[in-house]
Amino acid sequence: MTATVLIAATIFFVAAYRFYGRFLDRGLGISPDGSVPSRDLQDGVDYVPTRSLILFGHHFSSIAGAGPIVGPIIAGLAFGWLPALLWIIVGAIFVGGVHDFSSLVASIRHRGRSIAEIAQEYMPRAVYLAFLTFIWLTLVYVLIVFLDLVAAGFAPPRPELARAGGTVATASLCYIVLAILFGLSIYRFRIPQAYGALVFVPLVFLFLWVGYRLPLTPDKLPLLWQSPKKTWYVVLLLYCFAASSLPVWVLLQPRDFLSSFLLYACLLMGAVGMLISSLKGTAATSYPAFLVWKDPHLGSIYPALFITVACGAVSGFHSLVSSGTTSKQLDCQSSARPIAYGSMLIEGILAVVALGTIMILSRRPTSAAPIGLFAQGMGKFLSALGIPVRAGTAFGLLAISTFLLTTLDTTTRLARFIFQEFTGLWNWSGRLLGSLLSLAVTGAAVFQQIRSPDGNLVPAWKAIWPAFGTTNQLLAALALAVVYTWLRRNGRKGWFILLPCLFMAGTTLTSLVLLSVRNLGATGNRLIGGVSLGMLVLALFVLWSAASAVLKHPREEQASA
Repeated sequence: MTATVLIAATIFFVAAYRFYGRFLDRGLGISPDGSVPSRDLQDGVDYVPTRSLILFGHHFSSIAGAGPIVGPIIAGLAFGWLPALLWIIVGAIFVGGVHDFSSLVASIRHRGRSIAEIAQEYMPRAVYLAFLTFIWLTLVYVLIVFLDLVAAGFAPPRPELARAGGTVATASLCYIVLAILFGLSIYRFRIPQAYGALVFVPLVFLFLWVGYRLPLTPDKLPLLWQSPKKTWYVVLLLYCFAASSLPVWVLLQPRDFLSSFLLYACLLMGAVGMLISSLKGTAATSYPAFLVWKDPHLGSIYPALFITVACGAVSGFHSLVSSGTTSKQLDCQSSARPIAYGSMLIEGILAVVALGTIMILSRRPTSAAPIGLFAQGMGKFLSALGIPVRAGTAFGLLAISTFLLTTLDTTTRLARFIFQEFTGLWNWSGRLLGSLLSLAVTGAAVFQQIRSPDGNLVPAWKAIWPAFGTTNQLLAALALAVVYTWLRRNGRKGWFILLPCLFMAGTTLTSLVLLSVRNLGATGNRLIGGVSLGMLVLALFVLWSAASAVLKHPREEQASA
């Protein structure tokens, strides 16, 4: 069954890219000869025309965080794998892919500006400022979550996983050095990209072996506060500051390009192993296709399923990547579809592979974390290729850590962009201050613990995690609303934007109402309730402003159309 599911999903995605992707090209007015900000505003720092293959690696690495792995697994465990599978396929094609593609096109038509700054052109300034603040806080929250997850991957709390964490840490640090050397070789020494890739890509996999042989375990670290995890917090914060402040070609872009090959290998090997193990009967589908309409922890299948799957079908964070870093590096408009729409469909395949790791379970586990389940499932799939289960499991963990780290550095740069938009400091001081402020708030939060409703001390990010998934999907609805406003104000039809916008808006608003009611009571978590209520008010404000802009000015031809 897992083989059938993977093959069917792949066929749907390939057909969608060819046929619906062409329709989107026409609907968004893609022109191969059209101007792009990377060439019109080239500055060698953020606006850098980039070869499509390298930019695809950056974009895919940035959007493919833990979401398409964790979300489908949580939703599949709760409701059964079939509802999650259907939403992954339908969502990636008609919602997530459209969201990512249209956000990128809207940004390149507005000189590489972010979704929030595009909103300023068509909506009141108050909406723009509120939107900027919301996006910046969302990005900081992503930094807090991913910083903790990456540090936990480098220094696992369970002693038996210390060597695996050390392997991941060593390999990740080696990749950073390789990225700098790769960037210098192709941008400063003018070595052709193909030749550089032939040298550096094999080194990525060589250093995986180096990490296995020389793991950077906690006993080999000069510890701060006698805590390996806190030590890695500091190291990662310094890395993020460098990745955000340096020109994009020095570290961020080449690292994402090299890391993407590890991610492609994980996806390809996992998919092939899934097919072979299914055909051999060594990984039979045992988990129920459908379980319940209402999960005791997540709630009713609507809206919980569409919030929980997250990046596997649609994610508001992707619009920040599309309109933040990718739009400033796109070398021509015809590259927009393969980079944005294509990346989302490949992420959908990754989500299906992640879902496959629970399809082979005989029952619902009581304590295993989604990342651990994915790694164990990968170990089982890769064993069909002759790879030892232990090595396959370690490879799965490394792939997840790579997903997380590439999203972490991109998020820091995006937060810096938002700060610069808010302040207008588009010089070196703005780069440094924006990076420093974003990471200072992140650092202050990640070291904190607060009490949960049951009285236990938990990390700050865990306390408001229930509201984060909704907030992320809400951002997708708001981004689609801005894109639809732009299209209609420029005389273009936008029903293919409006329909997913209305669905995501209705889903997230329903979820926010439920979270607010559930947590503002005497026994609820007031922090979650307050955040949910605030996001609800903001969403209604932005959606009302978008509707007003369209109704008052249904057609307004502009040069940017």
